[in-house]
Amino acid sequence: MTQAYPLQWPQARARRPASARKQTRFNRKERQYSSSNPNCSWMATSDITVAEARRRLQEELDRIGARFPVISSNLETRLDGMPRSGQREPADPGVAVYFELGGSPHCLPCDTYTTVAGNIAAIAAHIEATRAIERHGVASVREMFSGFAALPAPKSWWEILGVRQNATRSEIESAFRLAARRAHPDSGGSNAAMAELNEARAAARRGIEGR
Repeated sequence: MTQAYPLQWPQARARRPASARKQTRFNRKERQYSSSNPNCSWMATSDITVAEARRRLQEELDRIGARFPVISSNLETRLDGMPRSGQREPADPGVAVYFELGGSPHCLPCDTYTTVAGNIAAIAAHIEATRAIERHGVASVREMFSGFAALPAPKSWWEILGVRQNATRSEIESAFRLAARRAHPDSGGSNAAMAELNEARAAARRGIEGR
């Protein structure tokens, strides 16, 4: 099952180094009015918010007929599963949008920008640009998105270790030692199983440090 929080990045897509991320180029415009003269107004530009980026994305998903969208990020979610605005920017601002198109699961990931809002807006802009290309009649949106078919989601570290998502360091280390006895090649396991366990423990430790 696709999770909205924390970020569930697709297996086949490499991550962009943090040093290579860009400042967002997406913004929003709002009309401002003078407090002394109500007939005087102007358009002011400000950084895009998560709420505005989410609105743009939903509009684009609706236009291509996408169903069951899930915005996966490191922002905590509202009751409806959507990322909540007004939170501190996470260390990893990556976003992966999962949806169904033509009966098939798809995923559009983005970690180009330094903010979650910027990456959500970038995915919305990508869909918009793809729709514009469709007008030339060479390929449909569905055909152009065929390269973004979603692979099965990777297991989370807590699933691999068999602990709660909010497990303590002591619980994590205890679960690791128990699982390692079974996964070690000398006990009938394999190098691949041990590598998966080691990566799960490393991810768990990073998660604890980020709490």
